[in-house]
Amino acid sequence: MDLILQNFDLLLFAVLFITGYVAGRWNERRHYASIRKREDEFAGILVFTNRFPPPSTTRVATVLVSGSAVISEDFFKGVVAGLYSFFGGRIRSYESLLDRARREAVLRMKEQARAQGAGMIINVKFQTFAIGGRRASSVKGVEMLAYGTALSPVGA
Repeated sequence: MDLILQNFDLLLFAVLFITGYVAGRWNERRHYASIRKREDEFAGILVFTNRFPPPSTTRVATVLVSGSAVISEDFFKGVVAGLYSFFGGRIRSYESLLDRARREAVLRMKEQARAQGAGMIINVKFQTFAIGGRRASSVKGVEMLAYGTALSPVGA
């Protein structure tokens, strides 16, 4: 019992670390499942980085559409990223943050396009913003902004 009391801080850290890992993984999997479901729903709205629309005989109306998503890191991702920043290397935990934020932002942009009656978005661009923590070198989350020009057919 004395051994447990002497190492209570270490034990508490281990419990919180494991809880953070499990909760973070569960939340990330749930978010990816939601993203996949909505990507299937919005598959009919095409997204292109081309600056100009494809040549067509129909007239189209254009409107700017955008989508933004902020995804925060969990405690486990922060610890792993801290280790990688100390030793160097690829930070896969942040790659999943960026992937989820990008896909979520595109889905929100497609949602706006559908509300405008558009079936295509051209000239799509992305902006990424790191949301810092208390220290200048820390990242606590990422915001992704996707924007482009939605094209919807105009009645003849």
